[in-house]
Amino acid sequence: MAAALGVRAALPLRPARLARPVVARAAPLTVQKAALVSTPLVQKSFALKGLTALPARVVKVSASADAAKPVVAAAAEEKKFLGVAVFTWQKIIPLGLMFFCILFNYTILRDTKDVLVVTAPGSGAEIIPFLKTWVNLPMAIGFTVLYTKLANVLNTEQLFYTCIFPFIAFFGAFAFVLYPMQEALHPTEWAEGMLAKMGHRWAGPIAIIRNWTYCLFYVMAELWGSVVVSVLFWGFANQITTVDEAKQFYPLFGLGANVALIFSGRAVKIFSQIRANLPPGADGWGMSLRGLMSMVVVGGFIITAVFYYLNRTVVPRMQPKEKKEKKRKEPMGVAESFTFLAKNPYIRDLAFLVVAYGISINLVEVTWKSKIKAQFPNPNDYSAFMGDFSTATGAVTFTMMIVSRWIFSKFGWGMAALITPTVLLITGIIFFALVLFSGPLEPSLAALGMTPLYAAVLVGAAQNIFSKSSKYSLFDPCKEMAYIPLDQETKTKGKAAIDVICNPLGKSGGALIQQFMIIGFGSLAASTPYLGLILLGIVGMWLYAAKDLDWRFAEADANMRKAMAAESSVDEAPESGAAAPTKPASA
Repeated sequence: MAAALGVRAALPLRPARLARPVVARAAPLTVQKAALVSTPLVQKSFALKGLTALPARVVKVSASADAAKPVVAAAAEEKKFLGVAVFTWQKIIPLGLMFFCILFNYTILRDTKDVLVVTAPGSGAEIIPFLKTWVNLPMAIGFTVLYTKLANVLNTEQLFYTCIFPFIAFFGAFAFVLYPMQEALHPTEWAEGMLAKMGHRWAGPIAIIRNWTYCLFYVMAELWGSVVVSVLFWGFANQITTVDEAKQFYPLFGLGANVALIFSGRAVKIFSQIRANLPPGADGWGMSLRGLMSMVVVGGFIITAVFYYLNRTVVPRMQPKEKKEKKRKEPMGVAESFTFLAKNPYIRDLAFLVVAYGISINLVEVTWKSKIKAQFPNPNDYSAFMGDFSTATGAVTFTMMIVSRWIFSKFGWGMAALITPTVLLITGIIFFALVLFSGPLEPSLAALGMTPLYAAVLVGAAQNIFSKSSKYSLFDPCKEMAYIPLDQETKTKGKAAIDVICNPLGKSGGALIQQFMIIGFGSLAASTPYLGLILLGIVGMWLYAAKDLDWRFAEADANMRKAMAAESSVDEAPESGAAAPTKPASA
């Protein structure tokens, strides 16, 4: 034994290993807040035999509760420009460019479609009511059904391309293929024979068949506004923006839309005047059409390019929103929508506002467009006037959108809701009075250097400009604000009912009234006095519904604020809960 000890003592001692450094394990990011508490980690004493043992060390490691919120911390450190996160600018600027191009195209298409169908051979403004009811409405319903089926088999990006490329292809093909071939495609002789048999009162339906390529352009231009603007753009914008970003930047989209209106109006004016430099016998309107549709095609490709860019740069960075699974409700049918509208007075008033605007603006607009054709029978002159009209509408609406914020803050919802019908009523009375009493007013107008026809065109333009600008800046915000204080069920069902019934009814209701008048009295001019009386009745009921909805909205808003205050007081209660201590890990 002693010899063994001696041998051990003779051997050189190995150098003592230093104590291992204390390492605290980082809690995983998915731990709950309650688990992130200070826990002592104990390192046991460690030494070699023959050496003095090191004392035990206690290390206290505390984990911050902020570690449970890495996303918030990252957001706080994100770079900002003009007080807004850079990532937000990466979304808003491309979306603004998309919206500008979409509405730039829409203004060109809207002005061009009216020129085509109103100035077409054997046609006139009388064709518009028949087009809206018997062609536009069925195609809109058909597209809705097709879109719903495609949405079940395609993802969002594929659905966007599938919807927008047919529009781009059609507008390009119309200018360069369909319009040059119109003489071979239009059944002119058959239509003239049918018109001789059935009489002039059926000129509208016959003109639709005679100029079917123009009417197809009209419908596609209408669908661009509802499909590309409402469905594709706003659906995508709502997908990639947060609520706070929407509140801050969506109003700026509205201002940008009116800037697009000004620029596109100037473009229509410039291309419509191109015939002045063409040799005699050249098709000036055909040249203008090719130039305008080329801009539409280029704008369409810019829209798709920006959409492609956002899907490669922004969409992958968007974190999926965690939502509770809700039972998907089937949309209400027409019968269910009528029942719901009839039972709820709040929704009934709101629905009448939407229907009344659609009927009222159509009653005046069609009569006004018939006067424009009489004043500007040449398509280029007609198009140039519509370009000036779009520019003026954009400028006035831009100003009204700035003023509307002051109106809402100073006078409230009720006054803002009454301005649009009041403007439409006053300007409508002046317009119809000028049309009906043009004879007695002719000497006075001649002193001003105007004919009664040209005065009616200018007054009708002013009526449309101020009516549409007040609609965009006041009526639309009032309508959307009216949904806010409603409970979720009423909000959902009410909006569905208005979408199913009131929007189509407002657009085609005025058209149906005009069809009956044209067929009954033989022409649009003969039915003008009765259209004026109908306008007075519709706007009167509109004003009553707006006043009734005013106090209902105020009551619902007060109830919503009380509920929010009660909910806020509950949420501010301190959260309780003790953190369970964790067992120290042994080294």
